[in-house]
Amino acid sequence: MDQSTAVLERLLGLHPKEIDLSLDRLQRLLDALGNPERSLPPTIHIAGTNGKGSTTAFMRAILEADGKSVHVYTSPHLVRFHERIRLGQPGGGRLVADDVLNAALLRCEYVNDGAQITFFEISTAVALCLFAEHPADVLLLEVGLGGRFDATNVIEKPIVSVITAISLDHERFLGSRLEGIALEKAGILKRGAPAVTSPQDDVVRAVIEAEAEALGAPLAIGGQDWSAFEEHGRLIYQDEGGLLDLPLPRLTGQHQVVNAGTAIAALRAAGVWPGMSATEQGLRTVSWPARLQRLTHGRLFKHAPEGADIWLDGGHNPAAGVAIASAMADLDDRLDRPLYLVCGMLNTKDPIGFFRPFEGLARHVMTIPLISSAAGISAEDLARNAAEAGLDCEPAPSIDAALKRVGQLCGDGPPRILICGSLYLAGDALALNGTPPE
Repeated sequence: MDQSTAVLERLLGLHPKEIDLSLDRLQRLLDALGNPERSLPPTIHIAGTNGKGSTTAFMRAILEADGKSVHVYTSPHLVRFHERIRLGQPGGGRLVADDVLNAALLRCEYVNDGAQITFFEISTAVALCLFAEHPADVLLLEVGLGGRFDATNVIEKPIVSVITAISLDHERFLGSRLEGIALEKAGILKRGAPAVTSPQDDVVRAVIEAEAEALGAPLAIGGQDWSAFEEHGRLIYQDEGGLLDLPLPRLTGQHQVVNAGTAIAALRAAGVWPGMSATEQGLRTVSWPARLQRLTHGRLFKHAPEGADIWLDGGHNPAAGVAIASAMADLDDRLDRPLYLVCGMLNTKDPIGFFRPFEGLARHVMTIPLISSAAGISAEDLARNAAEAGLDCEPAPSIDAALKRVGQLCGDGPPRILICGSLYLAGDALALNGTPPE
């Protein structure tokens, strides 16, 4: 067991009974810690509903291909907390070492002195301390939830603010109207700091444009000021600076072309784009676990039918369902295999909306409970949701059991299996497979 585990469990117990939508608790702690948020490397701040993790991964890969040291803060983690904090160094960053993390956790716990604080707030304080103490060329700081009142929004002025695709998600906290969600995400924009947004719905774009104008923040809008698309097996990026003819990204799916474009636009707006060679290398080498990740080996294959093609994705909202289903359809065009879903979801999500894009594409859905969250939809209820979306389905007690059942159902050659619906499930799958993120 990691040294840090005991401290992390104690910090979970400090969570306030009522959510206070302000940054006051965190700011008090940061003040007591000597304000590490004022001593960070040049920072790129990233918000959005879908694509912010992949966009962050593209920026890291491109910058590291140029030899830059890049700190990264992302959430949630899949298997270990350490995945949230990557410390940059020449030759490529590494997940924070446990002894380094443990020391920072103990320091923040001591300074906080038992005061109520959310787990994400104190996690962010720990990360900011580490990022301030370890030199790097760039910090990629990903928002946890929303933007305006997110713990990462204590930073003063990023070199660029990035907003990836916005859609409905986390309605319990952000509301059920796109305008309101867009306003929360646009809360990361800072006066005079450049901003970049992925292509957005008209309603969302109008909100972001108004916020940027009010703050005097120069805004580059995807589909208007820059574009990225696939043409003849290449990624074509274009903005006022010209046209870039690039290789398609290593990450699977048409949506990753847009995410790669967002990353390039952000680096160019920030003045840290390293040029064509590093961009080409970064697109070819980028990795981001649980985002249309193809599993090639591991313990799960012992339970799957022979020759199965196993994919993993943590997307969990209707917009993610559309992107994932589109990617699966593209794979089917290249190599026709029957598609089976193994799905688990949180009870705060919209399972019917997630499942609908798979109608006519997925042959069968195996629904399972989540291991690592008590807030999961039961396998039986999730099966009813899948049926309501027009899919053939049945519940199973576990990932292993679901994979074995797929083996019984598929009689016409090796299947394609997609484990999907939740980052919690993705983490469970990677842990069971023995292939955690590195």
